[in-house]
Amino acid sequence: MIESVQVQQTDQSNLKRDGAVLLVSCYELGHQPLSLAFPLAYLREAGYQPRAVDSSVETLDDDAIRAARLVAIAVPMHTALRLGTQIASRVRHVNPNAVICFYGLYAWLNADFLLREHGDYVIGGEYEQPLRDLCDALGRGESDAEIPGVSSQHVRVGPSVERIAFPMPQREALPELREYAHLMRDGLAIPAGYTEATRGCHHTCLHCPVVPLYRGRFFAVPRAVVLEDIRQQVRAGAGHITFGDPDFLNGPTHSLRICRELHAEFPQVTFDMTTRIEHILQHRDLMPEFAALGCVFVISAVESVSELVLENIEKGHTKADVVEALSILDAAGIAMRPSLLPFTPWTTLEDFLELLDFIEKHDLIENVDPVHLSIRLLVPPGSALLDRPETAAWLGPLDEAAFTYRWTHADPRVDALQRSVAAVVEHAQMQNQDPYDTFQQVKLLARAMAGAPPAESAAKRQSTRKPPPRLSESWFC
Repeated sequence: MIESVQVQQTDQSNLKRDGAVLLVSCYELGHQPLSLAFPLAYLREAGYQPRAVDSSVETLDDDAIRAARLVAIAVPMHTALRLGTQIASRVRHVNPNAVICFYGLYAWLNADFLLREHGDYVIGGEYEQPLRDLCDALGRGESDAEIPGVSSQHVRVGPSVERIAFPMPQREALPELREYAHLMRDGLAIPAGYTEATRGCHHTCLHCPVVPLYRGRFFAVPRAVVLEDIRQQVRAGAGHITFGDPDFLNGPTHSLRICRELHAEFPQVTFDMTTRIEHILQHRDLMPEFAALGCVFVISAVESVSELVLENIEKGHTKADVVEALSILDAAGIAMRPSLLPFTPWTTLEDFLELLDFIEKHDLIENVDPVHLSIRLLVPPGSALLDRPETAAWLGPLDEAAFTYRWTHADPRVDALQRSVAAVVEHAQMQNQDPYDTFQQVKLLARAMAGAPPAESAAKRQSTRKPPPRLSESWFC
């Protein structure tokens, strides 16, 4: 447990000097982090000179930590938070007088633990304005001030979900795009940029970490800001853009206009987007145009093909809907890259085998990042699943240090299979193994665990057929 840091005005009054504010990103799916680019713009507009470090691709040195009066750590996802707490511990050791703030989706969800063990402040939701307000308060020596959207060891507030005035993201201080994920297509590796056209999400899937903060709200980023952000990345060498919104089609007209302008200005630049299965069905007439504008693949949270699992997480689609969405995208010439949640309290061994059969039948082995075959349901503090009375039947205690509630499957074979699959896919990734070989190993494990006889190996892609487009970084949380 850490002791509360009493911030002295003499320590913080020069927060506007170069490097006094240190912004740190730990992991953001292999893309150049917007969680640094937007705060950089916000703080510089107010006269601050923050230093930004993406520790996933560059070294966070002790000199930068010692020079900082405020260290703000971006934690937009579970993996980032695990890494972020390690950085916070290092900051405490190297510079005990520095103020530590966690900001992002997983900061607010885990505020109690973070404020008790690792940090002084936590910001969730739309974090840019609260972060600037925090810097202003610290600069005035008001360490105990009540700041909207900012929780401290003394004051707890809800996440900031008010629309902000979006500045132009500042990327010039970030590592070059060549350090990040590339689009792998037709034997080429093309530098990939990243932007977001919306924040939050209109939908309320029970397992989604966005829901406890935004509760069905979303905000459109101004089209001019999105397009200028794309321009600066194309100038820096990007030949592909990932739209990383939780759901790019929450505002379909807004998104389509952006893609039309992107294609008109940069016809050679391709893009990918994330959207729900039901949005693919709802906007099926738009898919051919998105393809013509440069969309090469769509990430969609299929999660499972078990109707029971889909019902329990209120996903809003069925197995039949997934089949139809695949058909729609295939007809448009767009690949689907499904994200999966194969291990839940409701999943049976038969469900897992059905999922593998579905992937093989629909020729999706190369479309699914192998890590998705091993993902187990996370239930972070504040999860909407906690609001359901029936959750008590399977929910275990909160493991604060792991940022999730523990749960054990009623069938121990399911938990054993998940552990085995995780080990297989981790080894396969380290060895850069052929996805068909990895899939076959997983299938053998699953069938053996279920007491089923071994099945024939999945037919591999014919040499004349091109592999589906993908990013060089696996899609993971």
